[in-house]
Amino acid sequence: MRADNTRHIVDAARHRHELTRSKAIQALRALDADGAHVTFETVARTATVSRSWLYAQPDIRTEIERLRAAGRRAPAPPVPSRQRSSDASLLRRLETATQRIRQLSEENRKLREQLAQALGEQRAATSRDKTSAPAARRHPGQVTIGTR
Repeated sequence: MRADNTRHIVDAARHRHELTRSKAIQALRALDADGAHVTFETVARTATVSRSWLYAQPDIRTEIERLRAAGRRAPAPPVPSRQRSSDASLLRRLETATQRIRQLSEENRKLREQLAQALGEQRAATSRDKTSAPAARRHPGQVTIGTR
């Protein structure tokens, strides 16, 4: 009677499966990091595994489909996922920009008020100078409108 060696065969198959998964995940990460288009074909070619095997792995299949969809939306070369902005990050940037716009609008309003005040004072000083000037120095066509 022959010895039962199925345990060794099962262990070898498990080891081969883990090695293949590792290669596929590394290929997926490398393609994403390089900004390359991620498809089942490119991952299979890079990892030297079959496309049918990739389709049979639910987690790897989901990640490939997610990265492939992200690559289709972007008109430029896709940015690696670890470098992409999160929704929270984009929201924070929007809040910061909105706050800065409010600050600048308030600063503009204050500067306009200061400018109006300065121009008013300048105009008042000019009109005081003109009314106090002797009649001989006034221009003949100049008329001062005032209260009588």
